[in-house]
Amino acid sequence: MAAISFFGDLLQTISDRGRDLIGIGRGDLAARANAPELVKLCEDLISRKGEASGVALARLILERYATLSARERVAFLRQVATEFTADHAAVDAAIAAYRADPTRAALGALHDAAEPRSQELIRRLNLARDGTRALVRMREDLFGLRRELRREEADPDLVDAADSLDSDFEHLFASWFNRGFLVLRHIDWTTPAHILEKIIRYEAVHAITGWDDLRRRIEPPDRRCFAFFHPALVDEPLIFVEVALTAGISPAIAPILAHERDLLPLKAATTAIFYSISNCQKGLAGVTFGNFLIKQVVEDLAREIPSLKTFVTLSPVPGFSAWLDRERRSDAPQGLTREDVEALRLIDEPDWQNDRTKCEAVRKAMIPAAAAYFLRAKNERGRPLDPVARFHLGNGARLERLNFLGDVSDKGLSQSRGLMVNYLYDLSAIEKNHETYANLGTVAASSAVSRELRTNLPPMRAVALAEA
Repeated sequence: MAAISFFGDLLQTISDRGRDLIGIGRGDLAARANAPELVKLCEDLISRKGEASGVALARLILERYATLSARERVAFLRQVATEFTADHAAVDAAIAAYRADPTRAALGALHDAAEPRSQELIRRLNLARDGTRALVRMREDLFGLRRELRREEADPDLVDAADSLDSDFEHLFASWFNRGFLVLRHIDWTTPAHILEKIIRYEAVHAITGWDDLRRRIEPPDRRCFAFFHPALVDEPLIFVEVALTAGISPAIAPILAHERDLLPLKAATTAIFYSISNCQKGLAGVTFGNFLIKQVVEDLAREIPSLKTFVTLSPVPGFSAWLDRERRSDAPQGLTREDVEALRLIDEPDWQNDRTKCEAVRKAMIPAAAAYFLRAKNERGRPLDPVARFHLGNGARLERLNFLGDVSDKGLSQSRGLMVNYLYDLSAIEKNHETYANLGTVAASSAVSRELRTNLPPMRAVALAEA
């Protein structure tokens, strides 16, 4: 932390001295600007050679960007997306030079010419103190621009330019936030309050209702929470995972989150259940953290608690309800039999989950449907429809168990009709499962899940990614 503070202070000193070089007074930093003026400053930034003046100018741009209204930010990002592209004439010349003399130097010149100017702009803006944090927020604004362009059915060239700018952000963030820079921290009741507040706010799977609820999740010895941090975002968790240490695989979330429960002695714990994984920074979408996080936590827990032999998730199924409803409405369902469709009419009735007879009828239809959803339903890329499934299967986990009414909260019933699943992280099989999934799209599944799949279903067509 001290080294980070020193580096930040050093950048601040460079920025203050550079401000004098470009004639910026302290009052100018807070002055408002419009989008065209800010774009001109960006042009100036990428044309400068001096580091001190560049740091000062980067700070000025980010300070003024922060004063823009939402509409002005969109206008600024539009201009950057369309104007800070590669120099096409330079690209053509570099291509011709490489064809005439395909040397390594000529290839390097072609690479430099093909790089969009927006990448260099992002790199230089990152020189400012807290530049990384500001750029992550800027990318969140860019997401808004891209949604707006698609809603407007805007000019395809403009849509492509905005998508390209987003790719520039993702490309650079993937380098800046690679695993080598990430720091794993155990979140407990002694963690600073401002970070704990963010854990409450960022929890995206099972809402934390307040400080008492948070304490139940992180203070007892049989409950753990771990988060990745980055030196450029010292007090901002990037992603965190909540873990319950238990004596077996839990099929439901309610016992794990119960207000009143018996604490489990660590020597009796045989299973670590990862029951919530939350990404905290929207602007870092597409940058991989979760697979590193889970594997690191598995290694650390296995070393700390030798009695732990099983590492599983208790995961939501956010795409299941929408898929099931499409199948039920279809004239030719592919994941359900006609008998299943008829039985599943019961889930349209209020409080069906509280009626034992209805539950049994629904379970007999829903579990085979869930097996079809995971094992047979694919998107256009040949991958499972469910985003959580793609994440865990891509990490090398195995689909271990389908849990009927694993989550009977309003959210659970809405997004998955109460279904939850366990993904098993078997350390001896992770690499094999990952390879077969990555290369062949094969879903590693337990025999218990595979047996639930009905054999009399028709072939299933791929579902468009937009639907998935």
